Amino acid sequence: MPQPSKGPRLGGGPAHERLMLANLATALFQHGRITTTEAKAKRLSPLADRMVTFAKRGDLHARRKVMTVIRDKAVVHELFTEIGPQYAGRPGGYTRITKIGPRKGDNAPMAVIELVEPMAEAVVTEATSATKRAARDAEAAAAAPSVEEQIEDASEAAVEEVEAAAETPEAQAEAAEQIEAAQEQARKDAVEGLKETADEESKDA
Repeated sequence: MPQPSKGPRLGGGPAHERLMLANLATALFQHGRITTTEAKAKRLSPLADRMVTFAKRGDLHARRKVMTVIRDKAVVHELFTEIGPQYAGRPGGYTRITKIGPRKGDNAPMAVIELVEPMAEAVVTEATSATKRAARDAEAAAAAPSVEEQIEDASEAAVEEVEAAAETPEAQAEAAEQIEAAQEQARKDAVEGLKETADEESKDA
């Protein structure tokens, strides 16, 4: 007899094994988690992942492929409308196996197989976004003093140039107006620079 390539044979034959795994998959998608033996859980995990992958596709052919394994139409509907879309951003690994010790009686090793929590992905995504936002705010706060320093430097340079050129009171009054105009223009340039930086960051986000 050829050796099975995916672990020990379950049941009395290939047909019995397919029916057992189909029933286990149906119960898993119906209840979210089930308790079974380790051998059955390890054989069920790739089958359940394949069914979820079909559910993520969502087309008619994928639904018919799942219907060849899971015969309960209510469970298939829940799989395609609720379970599949929850894992849209997850590339694989939709089940988790937790060992719980031997079974009382025949001492068979038992395990709990369950669907992983899709909300964990949303939490991680939100935390990553919050970290990026905090980093951008810190960079903007660090860039703000440098802009003010540029304004002060430009104003001081303008004052020095105008004072050096102004000798009469009329020239000094005109110089004061030029200083104010230079400071106002420096402020406008700084504000426009900050707006452009914020627009670029919003596009990148």
